Amino acid sequence: MNNEINPIEEDFNAALSRYKAGKDLIPIVQDFQKIIQQIPNHFAAWTCLSWLQLLLKNNEEALSAARQAVRLNQQDPQARMNLSLALLATNNKGVRDHIELIKKNVYDDAGC
Repeated sequence: MNNEINPIEEDFNAALSRYKAGKDLIPIVQDFQKIIQQIPNHFAAWTCLSWLQLLLKNNEEALSAARQAVRLNQQDPQARMNLSLALLATNNKGVRDHIELIKKNVYDDAGC
């Protein structure tokens, strides 16, 4: 069995670590964009990218990235939360639907 982490996952983990360490966000955004260029269906990279775009107040870019993250993984609560925040930041409708789905997923996961 091969326990090696592939280079893209190493890049993802390194970018995430730099974010958690409080490093400058712009290079981290670029890192996630490079990951997405290599693996367009990497939903976690889309989710992270949307969050970073929200932090940078790049609301339209955040909305686009969040929509893609949700398309790729409709069950991920963080992707839906980012989408909700991006919808609010861009004065779009649909926030309530996403919040309801987040609540349902959290309660289902908790066994409630």
